[in-house]
Parts: sequence; structure tokens; C-alpha cells
Amino acid sequence: MPKFVIEREVPGASNMTGQELQSLARRSVGVLRQLGPEIQWVHSYVTGDALYCVYVAPDEEMIREHGRLGSFPVTRVTQVATVIDPTTAE
Repeated sequence: MPKFVIEREVPGASNMTGQELQSLARRSVGVLRQLGPEIQWVHSYVTGDALYCVYVAPDEEMIREHGRLGSFPVTRVTQVATVIDPTTAE
């Protein structure tokens, strides 16, 4: 199944409290339950003014539907072509 990186512009994201992040995560999990097992949230990176979320889904449209249902911004969706890490150098 394809993997995607979703950029979400969220001004002040890195200043969100643990409670705010928990609330955001709970809302996301609720939407994922509605959409079914085809879409999975792997993890997210919280940066200055954005979230970078890694998802597994059948297509970009399902990613966008998750954003729409949860009122999450979807600035950009990029399908991952290949994953590399330090072991790739060996």
C-alpha cells in the first residue's frame, strides 16, 4: 500500500501543548475509525509552523477525505517513492 507524507500548515504548531496535541490525535483517530482499516496514521513530526504526517493509504483522495472530515489542513500530499536510511549505504 502506498505511503504518503502530508504537510499541514499549522501556525505555532511547535507551541501546542501536550493536551492540544492529544486532542488533535484523538480527533484524527476518530476519523480513521470512520474511514476504516485501509488508511493508517504512522506518525507525525511537529515543527515550527507545520505538521508532517506519515500515512499509509490506497490513494491521495483518502488522505484528503481524512483532512476534510477532521477539519485538518492539507497543504501538500506527496507519495513516498522510496525509503532510505543508513543501511542503504552498506
